[in-house]
Order: sequence, then structure tokens, then C-alpha cells
Amino acid sequence: MHLISVLLLQATDTAVKAVTQAATPTPEKISLFHLLREGGLLMIPLLLCSLILVYVFVERLLVIKKAGAVDEKFIMRIREQMVHRNLEGAKGVCRTSNTPVGHIIEKGLNLIDKPYDFVEKSMENTGKLEVYKLERNLTILSTIAGIAPIFGFLGTIAGMIILFFNVQHQGFSLETIAGGIYTKMVTSAVGLIIGLLAYVGHAYLNAQINKNVNRMEAASVEFLDIVMEITPVRQ
Repeated sequence: MHLISVLLLQATDTAVKAVTQAATPTPEKISLFHLLREGGLLMIPLLLCSLILVYVFVERLLVIKKAGAVDEKFIMRIREQMVHRNLEGAKGVCRTSNTPVGHIIEKGLNLIDKPYDFVEKSMENTGKLEVYKLERNLTILSTIAGIAPIFGFLGTIAGMIILFFNVQHQGFSLETIAGGIYTKMVTSAVGLIIGLLAYVGHAYLNAQINKNVNRMEAASVEFLDIVMEITPVRQ
């Protein structure tokens, strides 16, 4: 009798668990692609912003890295050529370098027979031109950093307007509202992420450009010191 009671209790417990599991809704798994698709039409400009962001960042990074690839012995080689009055050899070292530093020093070598102040000013102008080349298209990143979050918020607001319009005409449903809100918030999240990445990328590239500017200034000062050492002072 006791055995029968135990078996009945186990059977009852199993049945209760089965009913409970059947009554409990299984959480729906949502993929990232599904969320992005539910974001609406404004996900298209956000996608374009992300593609442009990646392209501009990688392209500028490669250019800036190449510009900073200056041989540590570059100025020493220039000095050796100038000490032996071999200006063409010094210019050849600059052309081989093919960097902003090389372009600035080559400009100074081309004007070495001019007054010192004129040479210095010409090199400074060349340096500004080289910095401009490095900074090209960086404004695109700052623009994306500003407009991507706006696109995101606009997508969320548009989605909420449509959601409440449907509620007004189709009736209130807490489940429908909750589902609609979280899908429409996707555009805001994506916009903020893209804007943040663009801001960080812009700041990083600017920091790398500043390092290159410091190299240009240091090389220019060293070159002008060499000019003062091996040539007569010119006014």
C-alpha cells in the first residue's frame, strides 16, 4: 500500500511539472539580424554611416602610419650629405623617404641658397600642406559622430509614433507595446554605437597626426641647425 502511494505521488508530481512547463511560454530567441531589420528604414543611413566610417578610418590610418615611418637615422644621413656639400645626395635621401618629413627637408634643400628666414618660412608652409593632407576626410568622421545618434533617435521616434497610432486603431495590448518599444529602441542604440566609434576613431587619428607634426617640427629644427652650422649666416 505504501509503495502504491509513493508511485501515485511521483506520477502526480510529474504531471504537475508537465502542465507547468506547457503553460510557461518559451522565451523567443531573437537574432541580431532580426533586431536590425525591425529598426526600420532609418537603419539604411545608419548602415551607410558605418560603412563610410570603417572605410575612412582604415584609409586614413594607413596614410598616417606611412607618413610616420621615418628612419631614425634620416637626419644623420642628411647631415652627412650636407657636410660633404652633396645636396643632390641629400635630396635623394628625402625622395627615398617619401614622407612628410622628407618633403619638408627637401623643400629646405631646394632653397638652401636663400636667406635663412625665407627657408624657414617655406618649410613651415610645406609642413602645413603636409598636415592638411594627413587631415583630409577627418571631418567625415566628426560628421558621422554627430549625425548617427540623431538618425538613431529619429528612427526611435518615428517607430513610437507608428506604434501608438496602431494602438489607437487596433486596441491596447501590453505585449504588443513592449515588443514594439524594444524593437524601435534598436535604432537609438545603433546610432549611439556608430557615433561613439566615429568619435573615438577621430580622436585616435588626430593623436597620430599630432605625433607626425611633432616629428616634422623636430626634423625641421635639426635641419635648420645643420644649415646654420655648415653655411654662412644669411639675412
